[in-house]
Amino acid sequence: MSLHLEWNNEQNAFEISDEFVAKLNELLQLAGDMEQIRDGEVALTFVDDKEIHRLNKEYRGIDRPTDVLSFAMQEIGEDELEIIFDEDDFVHDGQLGDVDRLHGDAGADGIEDDEEEEGGYEEPLGDIIISVPRAIAQSEEYGHSIERELGFLFVHGFLHLIGYDHQDEDSEKAMFAKQEQILQQAGLLR
Repeated sequence: MSLHLEWNNEQNAFEISDEFVAKLNELLQLAGDMEQIRDGEVALTFVDDKEIHRLNKEYRGIDRPTDVLSFAMQEIGEDELEIIFDEDDFVHDGQLGDVDRLHGDAGADGIEDDEEEEGGYEEPLGDIIISVPRAIAQSEEYGHSIERELGFLFVHGFLHLIGYDHQDEDSEKAMFAKQEQILQQAGLLR
């Protein structure tokens, strides 16, 4: 078991290279080590301003684009939306769907499906969505590389997934200090 990054690119403002994906994986491992998170899956999607605006409006009620959104799968707080589904929707052709695997339910053959022990399944930590055009603008504003800005937003999103927030000055300082330490360890300097 380990931390695993699944990523998707739905924008064309910046080419996501294999080298940059390797850097994102490095950031994920460094952040996981710092926070003693040893396994789980993080889904990262790069989008444009139009899509992040739509998501920000739909899920947060804020009618403007933002730089990063995080949707944690591990905890439901007051402000989190609970996803409600029918488990029967996830059984296809007698095969177990993802929901059954999450709960370790027995399949149609009565044998419990335990992919986690085999190393084939990682518990989802959540989704991070990053607006690449917003990251490009911010990197120019702050005078550093787009890779550093995307890395910053990715680590910021990851820390949100595992429970960090920045609602007050003290929690913001703590969170931003952790982000900066991780970015420095990965060589993404200002």
